[in-house]
Amino acid sequence: MQQKIDHKWNITLKEAKQIQNSLKERVRIQPLKKKIHTVCGIDSAFEKKKGLCFTAAVLISFPEMETLEELYVVDKLQTPYIPGFLSFREGPSIIKVLNRLTSIPDLLMLDGQGIAHPRMLGIATHIGVLFDIPAIGCAKSRLLGTYDEVGKKRGDFSFLLAKKNKRIGVVLRTRDNVKPLFVSPGHLIDIKASMELVLDTAKKFRLPEPTRLADKLSKKAKKLLAQMIEYKNDIKRKDLD
Repeated sequence: MQQKIDHKWNITLKEAKQIQNSLKERVRIQPLKKKIHTVCGIDSAFEKKKGLCFTAAVLISFPEMETLEELYVVDKLQTPYIPGFLSFREGPSIIKVLNRLTSIPDLLMLDGQGIAHPRMLGIATHIGVLFDIPAIGCAKSRLLGTYDEVGKKRGDFSFLLAKKNKRIGVVLRTRDNVKPLFVSPGHLIDIKASMELVLDTAKKFRLPEPTRLADKLSKKAKKLLAQMIEYKNDIKRKDLD
């Protein structure tokens, strides 16, 4: 899987903002043009002391929800977290892991924002545009917008609104009496289809299955590295005894 557009990542904040403003001209929020058969969930975990990023991609079939492919990369972080510029922190690792997939997904689902972003270019939109593939942002917290109180039942939602009451996503309850998710289209998909796909892939848990599995794998990769380091330290201590 190869990206269609490339740009530098380790840049100044001013340059990052210019890239966002340029890429947002390419964003297309529209009904899906083809049926979805595969979804790739993407999520990252971090080891702050060593400055490492563990990014996982899990490809599942839809609607069967069977895992078809899973892989992760471990990368050195080049950029700190700055609200509104998450993609410049995680983007290089996401591109690496997507380039290693053996098949092209019909849809990307990322833990983060789509167009619910100050410059309409959250991480799901950014990556969706770079690969020119439908993408959904499914975040655990709000970055931008206002909304009415959401009902307590699964499937209840409220539109997420930007200035002039422009709809930029939904606040969606995926389980009864559990905190809602902030869902926004990223690229080549609309709000309605984004909400439906998140609900259809969140049958048992709060998180949709693609990002839930990616989150699980990224944390597993982080734990494995910690265990390897501890094992090496044990060997060194034994050699010193």
